[in-house]
Amino acid sequence: MTRLHLMRQAWPVIVLLVLLAVLSLAVPDFLGIRNLRGLLLSVTLVGTIAATMMLVLAMREVDLSVGSIVAFSGVLTAVAINATGSVLLGVLSGLAGGAAVGLFNGAVVAGLKVNSLIVTLATMEVVRGLAFLVSGGESVAIPVQSFYALGSGGFLGVNWPIWAMIASFAIFGLLLRRTVFGRNVLAIGGNPEAARLAGVPITRIRITVFALQGLIAGLAGIILAARITSGQPNTSAGLELAVISACVLGGVSLSGGVGTMAGVIIGVLIMGTAQNALNLLNVPTFYQYVVRGGILLLAVIADRLRQSGRLSELRLWPLAARTALDRTR
Repeated sequence: MTRLHLMRQAWPVIVLLVLLAVLSLAVPDFLGIRNLRGLLLSVTLVGTIAATMMLVLAMREVDLSVGSIVAFSGVLTAVAINATGSVLLGVLSGLAGGAAVGLFNGAVVAGLKVNSLIVTLATMEVVRGLAFLVSGGESVAIPVQSFYALGSGGFLGVNWPIWAMIASFAIFGLLLRRTVFGRNVLAIGGNPEAARLAGVPITRIRITVFALQGLIAGLAGIILAARITSGQPNTSAGLELAVISACVLGGVSLSGGVGTMAGVIIGVLIMGTAQNALNLLNVPTFYQYVVRGGILLLAVIADRLRQSGRLSELRLWPLAARTALDRTR
């Protein structure tokens, strides 16, 4: 493993450590147990979905519909629980709705060879509209108290949303690195034509990855509905940008073929830490939009520089400059 490769792997960790050090000095009680627990809870939505977004991006695709799927699945769950009185049927409805949208995305992208950016941009609007239609344009209250345990309950002192995020990281991290399916995902992202010639079932894998993305987004929507005790059609707008930002900050390449779950976890923590600090410092919402957009822009630029090799040139420039100066003396 080269020194440059080690630097590429380590830079997200360095960014996180520096960020934590600065905020611990600048923000009162930032490292307090209560705040750290709140920080973990605040990143569960992004973290849970980022685990599968990593697979999508590593496959050289993108999914902009996840925020709408979260809202749609939450509304479906609330409506089904109200109609049947069954939490199980409500949860199954939300999961089925999310998986169906993901399956549709995958079928159009892989089967009809349509650009995933365009497909998921369209389904983002369509599914958000369906969420409003199903809910009648209003939030749908959930009267069954036992359902709330999915959002507020826990095990061993850890809330269920955090357990869901940990499970998502573990399952899809193992899927990526320890299975043929995961290696095929990276192969498709690295070189689709070579993967096809090697016999990789590209269409089936693309459809499966998008279906998994929809399923996990649906799960996140159900947990969010349990946390806010209702299905809200207008929730999670812009969530897809936060998820993609976390993945790219964690070293997942937008050019495909590169991604690790450890990197994604670090990226999620960087995004959550920055957001948490902005809230603790009472930064106005409009400025928070600027900061989040700036983080995404910087992450994309860094990814582009890494892929082109220009980032290594920037790192080596000070050394080359010093060497040249020494020679002139």
